Amino acid sequence: MKYRAEIDGLRAFAVIPVILFHAGFESFSGGFIGVDVFFVISGYLITTILINDLEDKKFSFFNFYSRRARRILPALFFVMIVCIPLAWFWMLPGQMKDFSQSLFAVSLFISNFLFAIESGYFDLISEEKPLLHTWSLAIEEQYYLIFPIYLFLFWKFGKNKIFWTIVIITTISFLFCEIVNQNKISMNFFLTPSRVWEILAGSIVAFMIKKNGIKKNNFLSISGLTAIFFSIFFFNRSTPFPSAYTLIPVIGTVFIILYTSNNSLVGKILNNKFLVSLGLISYSAYLWHQPIFAFTRIRLTDELSSFLMTLLVIISLLLSYITWRWIEKPFRKNKKLYGSNYFIIGIITFFIIFVSFGYLGHKSNGFDHRLAAKHLPMDFYKSLSYDAINTLCIDKSEPCNLYTNIDNSKKVLLVGDSHSVNFHYQFIDDSINRNITSYQFSTTGCGFFLTSSSKCKSKIKKLKEIVKKTKFNEIIFVNNLYSHAAKRSKNDWNYYESLMNILAKNTEKLYVFLPRHSIQSSSPVKNIIHKNEALNGIKLHGKEQLVDNFYKILNKKYQNFFIFNQSQILLNLGGGLNSYTALTNDGYPIYTDTNHITMYAADYVYKNFIEFRLSTNFLK
Repeated sequence: MKYRAEIDGLRAFAVIPVILFHAGFESFSGGFIGVDVFFVISGYLITTILINDLEDKKFSFFNFYSRRARRILPALFFVMIVCIPLAWFWMLPGQMKDFSQSLFAVSLFISNFLFAIESGYFDLISEEKPLLHTWSLAIEEQYYLIFPIYLFLFWKFGKNKIFWTIVIITTISFLFCEIVNQNKISMNFFLTPSRVWEILAGSIVAFMIKKNGIKKNNFLSISGLTAIFFSIFFFNRSTPFPSAYTLIPVIGTVFIILYTSNNSLVGKILNNKFLVSLGLISYSAYLWHQPIFAFTRIRLTDELSSFLMTLLVIISLLLSYITWRWIEKPFRKNKKLYGSNYFIIGIITFFIIFVSFGYLGHKSNGFDHRLAAKHLPMDFYKSLSYDAINTLCIDKSEPCNLYTNIDNSKKVLLVGDSHSVNFHYQFIDDSINRNITSYQFSTTGCGFFLTSSSKCKSKIKKLKEIVKKTKFNEIIFVNNLYSHAAKRSKNDWNYYESLMNILAKNTEKLYVFLPRHSIQSSSPVKNIIHKNEALNGIKLHGKEQLVDNFYKILNKKYQNFFIFNQSQILLNLGGGLNSYTALTNDGYPIYTDTNHITMYAADYVYKNFIEFRLSTNFLK
C-alpha cells in the first residue's frame, strides 16, 4: 500500500481535539468527534490492505491478525501495566472494582459493552475511568476480527457485489444508530452496531479509490476539513451522538481521503511535518492521555487548573513519543521481536495477568483491604455509594419495575433526578419488606422545569402519562431543586407547580424530599482519606428559602402532600451541629461529592423516612 502522509496529518487532527476535549478545554467542546475520524481512517486503511492482499493472492489470516496484534497490543498492554500500580495505591474500592472490570474487558476486546452498561461517556464519573477510551479500540478490534473473514468468504463474488453489500450494511447500521438515538438510549454511544457504519464508510472509500484512484478536488477536500473543524468547535456534550449529526465529521473525513492529493491545498496542510509527526504518535497519544487525566483527577482533591491540564497534555505527548519510539516502532519493524515465539508467549502472559487481576478485583470488591488507615473505621469503604448507583435504572424511557407482588394491587413510584438514585437499593428493600409493587423513574440532571433539557421534558411528559394511567398509591419525589431553581422564570415555576398538582391528584400520598444542602468540597471522601479532614460548610445556591416556601404552599394545598426534611436528618448524622460535615462522628463518610450521599448516609436517611411515612398515617 502506497504511503499517504496526509493520512497521518489527518490523524493529528483527530487525536489532538480528543485530548483537549478530555482535558476540559471548552473551546474544543466537540473534540470527541476525533474518534469518528479515526474510525473512517481505520476502515479505509484496513480495507485497502485486505483488497491488495486478496488481489495479489497472498492474503493470510495469520499474517493479518499478527500485524494487527503487533500494531495494537504492545503499546496498549504497556499502558495497562503502568495503570495497575497507580490504581492500587490511589483508587477507592469502588473505583478499583470498576477498573478491574475494565482490565478484564479490554483484554477480551469488549470494553465498549462494559462501559455501555455503566455511566455515560459524558458523565463526570467517567472522567476518573483510566481505560474509558478503550471503548473505541474494542469496536475497531471487533471489526478487525469479523471483516477480513467476511471479505475472504465473499471475494469470489466480485468486488462490485461486495461493495454494494457493504453499502447496505452501512446503511442498516446507520439507521439502527439513529433509531436507538431517537429512543434516547444512552448506551448507543458505545454500541458496535451503532458505530460500525463509520468504519465501513472508510471501507467504501477504499473500494472507490481502488477503482477510480484519488480525484483531486480542492472544493470537496476543503469542505471535508471544514466539516471536521465545525464539528470540533460547535458540537458539545448535548449533541446527540452517534446520530445524523455524526454524518458531518464522517463525510468530512471521507471527502478528505477521497479528494486530497499531495499537491492540493488540504494535502499541503496535512503534509506539514509537525502534523505528520503528531499523526505518527497519535495511537500512543490516544492511549496515554485518558489514564494521565483520570489518575490526576483521582489523586488531587481540588479542581484541576487549565495550566495543570496543559502540562498533562504535554506529558501525554512526550510519553507518546517515547512509547512510539521504543515500543510501537520496534514491535512493528523488528522481526527479532515479533517473529519469535517470545512475542506470542509475552502476549499470552500479559493476557492472563490482566484477566486474572480483573477477575480478582471484581470478586474482592476492588481489593478493599488495600487502603486501611488508622483514622478510618474498618468498614469505611463498604459504606460508600459505589454500589448505590444502579445505572440500569437511570435515564430510561420507561420506569423500571423493581419488585412485583401479583397478590397486592398497591403500587409505589420513586421519581426524580440523580438524588433519587441514591435511594435505589433502600427503596427496593422497603418494597420487598412491604410486599408492594415498586417502580423507579430517575432522570439525571432533570430539573422538571419548562426550560429543562429536551431529554428531561420528554421524561416529564412520560411521567404525566404514567401517573394518570397507573394511579400509584404512593409517589416519592426526590430532586435537587436547590440547584435546579437558579435562574428560573415565573413560567418555569408555574410549569413545575402544574407537575406537582398532577402528581398530588393522581396518588393517595405524595412524599417530597426537601432537597439536601450541598457541601463545599467536590471530593470529600478523598479529602477524608488523604488529609483526615471532615470538611465542614454548606454551599448555598441562593434559592433555598424560595424552594422551602414553595413546597410549604403545596403542603397546605393538598392533604396528601408530605414534606420530608432529609437535610435535618443529615445534620443529625453529622453530629447535630448547625453546619454540615462530610464525616459522621463515628468516622463514616456522608457525601461522595458536593450533593450526593454515600450508601451509609442513604441507609440512615431512608430509615428515618420510613418512620416519617408511618407517622403520616396519623397526620392531616
